[in-house]
Amino acid sequence: MRMRSWIAILAVSACALTAAAQDQDTFTPMPLDSGFGPMNLATPSISPDQIIKEFTAKEDEYAAAYHDYTYRREARVDTIDDDTHKVTGEWYEVDDVTFSPAGAHMEKVVFAPPSTLDQGGIMMTPTDLQDIQHNYTFVLTPENLSQYDVKYVGQQRIDQVDTYVFDVTPKSLDRNNRRFQGRVWVDERGLQIVVSNGRMLPDDTRKSHEDLHPPFMTWRQQIDGQYWFPVYTKGEGILHFSGGYGYMAQDVHIRETVKYTNYKRFGSTSKVYYNGTEITNNSTQQQGQQPDAQGKQK
Repeated sequence: MRMRSWIAILAVSACALTAAAQDQDTFTPMPLDSGFGPMNLATPSISPDQIIKEFTAKEDEYAAAYHDYTYRREARVDTIDDDTHKVTGEWYEVDDVTFSPAGAHMEKVVFAPPSTLDQGGIMMTPTDLQDIQHNYTFVLTPENLSQYDVKYVGQQRIDQVDTYVFDVTPKSLDRNNRRFQGRVWVDERGLQIVVSNGRMLPDDTRKSHEDLHPPFMTWRQQIDGQYWFPVYTKGEGILHFSGGYGYMAQDVHIRETVKYTNYKRFGSTSKVYYNGTEITNNSTQQQGQQPDAQGKQK
């Protein structure tokens, strides 16, 4: 079965299909926030190849540790009216990621009201769920490194974190195995990804089969004083549908947020750290605000 993402389902527009709409990319990128400092383009003291070798090895350790944790995931997808700035449709789901009696990861739906995204002209499909469940928490390890070209960009501070910056591009595209394209920021001290910003490719832009996705950013936060785990994802962009059989060309403003909370190592408890100080129970956070790379709120 072909997995589609954002599909226009209603053709009521009086606008004509234009060549300009067909030539647009499938999304409008989201900008970086004010926490990103200037880029230092000087050559680092460690060779970029050595940094890549060390941080992908550390990411491998993180990926193994991540599978030993339970957590709660709260995901929201909205369509936005750009004239009124109001939400026109919404999909919302809260899941607990836990373990089955056999010890395998499993997901339990905690709350999932009926979707109203059809009122915004789109619908959720399996690739959207795949992104929320897996792809937004992108990991670059020695195992999948051969699938990407990784280029050193420079050094940049994100709030209080000094990072190495790399551009990541897939060497090939496969509709059945979508891959990350974008930029990652790697903590200079811990050599782990702390922020990723990009998109999953490929989009399917075939007429009447459009499968479009917004760009996204994922922030991580240090858990148990060792590994940086995802805590917040935001995806936002204008998806440009070129039109097809049964629907006309239209732009759809999409906004997604995913929050990852209540991390607990299976069979134990966990602690959350900010700038080397324990902030377990989110004592410095206010619910509903966006954390930066260290878990602060903006």
